[in-house]
Amino acid sequence: MVSRLNPYISFNGNARQAMEFYQAVFGGELRLTTFGEFGAAGGGDAEGIMHGMLETPSGFTLMGSDTPPGMAYNPGDNITVSLSGENSGELRGYWEKLVEGGAVSVELEKQMWGDEFGACVDRFGTPWMVNISQPGA
Repeated sequence: MVSRLNPYISFNGNARQAMEFYQAVFGGELRLTTFGEFGAAGGGDAEGIMHGMLETPSGFTLMGSDTPPGMAYNPGDNITVSLSGENSGELRGYWEKLVEGGAVSVELEKQMWGDEFGACVDRFGTPWMVNISQPGA
């Protein structure tokens, strides 16, 4: 998989409806994963969307999720730029440059879904997520 850059939108409990709407607009394949599928079985958040990805026939990729419990949802500040792929060296290089003079909110390290993931805000205030997939995943 080549590295890709795309928008990642946070929603306030309606990510499923929003991502299904965007699928109706743009077409394509939609994959949704809930918080419950990754161990958050209790409470009302189990059915919330932990990660959604729409890949369209035109080559667009749009990602989104519900804002996790305990995190602030601020309309207007709810879009992050996502970098993802399998090329660890390339993506780590981007990460190192993005965090220089910025702030790390999640260290780039292995996560419960098996990929390496990190989140930061660059020196200009732009939020970024970097996800390094396992080859062939």
